[in-house]
Amino acid sequence: MHNWVRASSSDFAGTPPQPRSGHTAVNVGKSMVVVFGGLVDKKFLNDIIVYDIENKLWFEPECTGSVSEGKVGPTPRAFHVAITIDCHMFIFGGRSGGKRLGDFWVLDTDIWQWSELTSFGDLPTPRDFSAAAAIGNQKIVLCGGWDGKKWLSDVYVMDTMSLEWMELSVSGSLPPPRCGHTATMVEKRLLVFGGRGGGGPIMGDLWALKGLIDEERETPGWTQLKLPGQAPSARCGHTVTSGGHYLLLFGGHGTGGWLSRYDVYYNDAIILDRVTAQWKRLPISNDEPPPPRAYHTMTSIGARLLLIGGFDGKSTFGDLWWLVPEDDPIAKRSSAPQLRNPPETKESEGELNTEGGQEGSTIVGLQKKMGISVPSILRLQIPEESEDQEFVELGTRLIEGDDVVDNGASMIQMAAEALRQHWKESTPETLQLKELSALLRDYQRLVTRKYTAQNSLTSADFGLPVKKTFTFYHIKRSSELRIDDTPKLLEEYKTLVI
Repeated sequence: MHNWVRASSSDFAGTPPQPRSGHTAVNVGKSMVVVFGGLVDKKFLNDIIVYDIENKLWFEPECTGSVSEGKVGPTPRAFHVAITIDCHMFIFGGRSGGKRLGDFWVLDTDIWQWSELTSFGDLPTPRDFSAAAAIGNQKIVLCGGWDGKKWLSDVYVMDTMSLEWMELSVSGSLPPPRCGHTATMVEKRLLVFGGRGGGGPIMGDLWALKGLIDEERETPGWTQLKLPGQAPSARCGHTVTSGGHYLLLFGGHGTGGWLSRYDVYYNDAIILDRVTAQWKRLPISNDEPPPPRAYHTMTSIGARLLLIGGFDGKSTFGDLWWLVPEDDPIAKRSSAPQLRNPPETKESEGELNTEGGQEGSTIVGLQKKMGISVPSILRLQIPEESEDQEFVELGTRLIEGDDVVDNGASMIQMAAEALRQHWKESTPETLQLKELSALLRDYQRLVTRKYTAQNSLTSADFGLPVKKTFTFYHIKRSSELRIDDTPKLLEEYKTLVI
């Protein structure tokens, strides 16, 4: 179980990074996190802000070295890539204004010296929204991006000792071109997830690339992975952070797809369990996550993860958040904003009293037994049938023409029974879009009643297979559902209807 906690001024000294998105934040060993660049209010940045982990201090080093446009270090930029190898942070590409960049820089964090590198070989074209990762302690792999005219699917490997780039010749099927994706080395494979593809669609596919480790002598090749569990929805601008035996995916944005023409931003935390090779929702024991966002950074600091900045389509964030295990000393701290330049957030609805009343203790017990995060019914504010106008109207249409007692309560009860029977007999093909919001709310309503009405908390007691959970209980709006979620939602709903 983990908790989200807003960073407090008591957590560190110094001045944290100003609001930004499209920046990078990388670990240098276990001693530092180095933040570079980004974008805020149409202004591109090239500042360096460092978090000294041991001393819990933010500071801006005075850098020396190569000069670009009259100033030390790379020109201002966002949506670039940054990779650390030993004490060196390598920067490639990105965007400044409408210009895509293809320059290559390294910062020696021992002496805070910038050097612009003159590399050779198969040089990557200028691009932004690319993804990169370190291969061991000597090489960097770079893949995809957007060059201003087309989406890319190429793969380059760069030797940081010889400064030679090599375009990787990959056999077999290739992932569709993309940008805004993530690339993460997991042992001998590079995992690529999501991104925006050619023509604009946002993707949710997962690919693995082999053949990057010289000692293995494997022919480079891509394999698309389809893992069990609840896979993340299609998105780009998300982050994937390594956390021991799992990878944590957070945030990003997608589109409303079949329900909306607008972008939807996420604040969900999903893990890829490397041991069981499946997707899982990260159990969160509090209900105060950061606002949804994309183009943020997430870096690990021991057992903690630090979230910095991002963008939600309207605002650039300057808040910092910790994601910590529930036994962390700060796990129970209030998440009231205490840093400068925080985004506007909703007021906390208060702590759930888990000691008084059966509702609190039942839900806490469910969290522990099923390993899921179930918000309090006090916070979900799921309306009763009589207060759910859309639900009542849909049900009333089904009983029109029948003999109905002229009594409000009886009418609502009959409408509810008719609509639930209708959904029980429905298939994903016959379910209409206009019914989806009401269906999701009734699903949550029925789940909530079962949580609080039963003492036994196993999935089997709820009429579901033992290893199955209520997948969509946390979803706030039907617009967050994907097309392939509908059959699953309908299947789980039918197990709830008596």
